[in-house]
Amino acid sequence: MELNYLKQIAHGIAQQFGQNCEVVIHDLTTEDLENTVAYIENGHVTNRHIGDGPSHVVLEASKKDPAKLKDRYGYLTRTQDGRILKSSTIYIRGDSNKIQYIISINYDITGLLAVEGAIKTLISTEPEEKAPERITQNVNDLLDDLIEESVALIGKPAALMSKEEKVTAIQFLNDAGAFLITKSGDKVSKFFGISKYTLYSYIDVNKTNNK
Repeated sequence: MELNYLKQIAHGIAQQFGQNCEVVIHDLTTEDLENTVAYIENGHVTNRHIGDGPSHVVLEASKKDPAKLKDRYGYLTRTQDGRILKSSTIYIRGDSNKIQYIISINYDITGLLAVEGAIKTLISTEPEEKAPERITQNVNDLLDDLIEESVALIGKPAALMSKEEKVTAIQFLNDAGAFLITKSGDKVSKFFGISKYTLYSYIDVNKTNNK
């Protein structure tokens, strides 16, 4: 599907729902995963611009089997300044079911939440057990988020983790696509207090266990 056609759709959605509705197109046809935002309407919602980096869903689409990825509708996310968004993610596929583009729709419902009782049906979302996922503006913020999630998974600071716990945390990062980010190995190995050689050996251990 051509990018210009998707831009037309994105523009129409933004016009329909107004300035609180951000519509983003991520381009996965390029090998540059650090600048995936190819088009954006109402970028002030998350303070993003064309050329900005990927979100969590982009890394997920780059890492996972496309057949296992399904469109998501009406889930909660949050901006860096704490506003709550109702978000939807739509995967646009090309040949061999490969993900070519991602359309993300983010509607700022922060104000609506103040009067949730009166408009509950409008802002209802799918059940969520965890806090809304933060929408990042660049790969450094995204990597920081993934590292925080890996620490939360283990439930203790990196300095107190055993080898097995560090292996588990690093496997989480690998599965999340963290190592698709340029120079992420340097930051992750420093954070966990291990060498890059040890980092890659931990990844290899998990590859062996998954065979």
